[in-house]
Amino acid sequence: MKKLFLVFFFLCAGTVVWGQTPEQKKLEQRKTEILKEIQSLNTLVSSEKAKEKSLLTKISDSETKIELSKKLIATIQKQTRLLNDDIYRNQLKINKLNRELKVLKEDYAKTLLLAYKNRSTQSRIMFILSSDNFLQAYKRMQYMKQYAGFRKMQGEEIRGKMTELEALNTKLQSQKKEKDKLLVDAEKQKAQLVDDKKEQEKLVKAVQKDKKKYTAEINDKKKETKKIQSQIDKLIREAIAAANKKTAASSSESSSTKAAAASGSSSKIVLTKEGQVVANNFTANKGKLPWPVTQGYVSMGYGNQSYPGYSDIQIFNSGIEISTTPGAEIRTIFGGEVSMVQLDENTNTKTVYIQHGNYISVYKNLGTVSVSAGTKVSLKQSIGTAYTSPSGKTAINFYILQNTTYLNPQTWITPLR
Repeated sequence: MKKLFLVFFFLCAGTVVWGQTPEQKKLEQRKTEILKEIQSLNTLVSSEKAKEKSLLTKISDSETKIELSKKLIATIQKQTRLLNDDIYRNQLKINKLNRELKVLKEDYAKTLLLAYKNRSTQSRIMFILSSDNFLQAYKRMQYMKQYAGFRKMQGEEIRGKMTELEALNTKLQSQKKEKDKLLVDAEKQKAQLVDDKKEQEKLVKAVQKDKKKYTAEINDKKKETKKIQSQIDKLIREAIAAANKKTAASSSESSSTKAAAASGSSSKIVLTKEGQVVANNFTANKGKLPWPVTQGYVSMGYGNQSYPGYSDIQIFNSGIEISTTPGAEIRTIFGGEVSMVQLDENTNTKTVYIQHGNYISVYKNLGTVSVSAGTKVSLKQSIGTAYTSPSGKTAINFYILQNTTYLNPQTWITPLR
């Protein structure tokens, strides 16, 4: 019975091992997420007014798609490598089990043959009666019982290993089918990547024909980016100063906290006890925060970004640009309090600043806003809708700061689901 239990235990334990490992599950999830981003990109790009889009915007969309395709191919290749390793390990297990089964069956056959030769009741009785004394007769009776039990245990062990072998073979066949599917997916993506690169090359050549015009457009964009950065920096400092002023006026804080807040610093938020808790929770959720939209893709990443068609020209982006659907709801990535809502009179767009302890999330390029300064917001609460430009492009600029330091939002938010 104990032996049978052990066989059952290892069989169950083996079944868990044969399932997807955490790394395999993570890769499968990442693959699904990238496919969703590619689908969003294709849907959004095709829905925009293509005739009014500049070549540079088209190239930017193309580059985004190419980068996503590269990530998808890399993910599929990692999945294939892991699967190959798993298939190899399972094949080794199958070979080992076959060898063990061969030995067990041979031993069992010998046991059955011996039992057959000594099968008569008379021979068993004579075996006991021929004992020299009672103790020897008792031991011979026990031996016969143990021998019968041993035969039964052998049969159970053989059945257990055959069941394990059958499960492994089934798993192996399933893994081979999965591997074949991954290889087909990889080839499709590689073919798509080649087509996308060819299309991008055509767009880049078209841009190079009128380099003077597009260089001017790029310079205008760089100036606009610097202006936006300067505005955000100024408003962040104002928000920090206002938060510290509020802390200094609070009657519930310690004298040291009030004194620090009253110093008038505009580069660091002096945290209250409540603010410290919020900040700690925000830090603990790094990489787990939700997207500020439910559908979209990152159309411009964080940091130095090569301008479409001009690899030698770079623009520093202190946040990320997320393209989404017209009228898309913009939601908070974490609970907090709205510090301010800024209106851009030139475009009639709005920017919302939300404080989370000593962190600030910024949502720029909103068409409508449903909150105001002082509003307490919760996780994933709607704060407005995205703005759609005259060309039909719908995108928001999203930033995360700790005090006045800009952070890479893509390391804080979880992949889009």
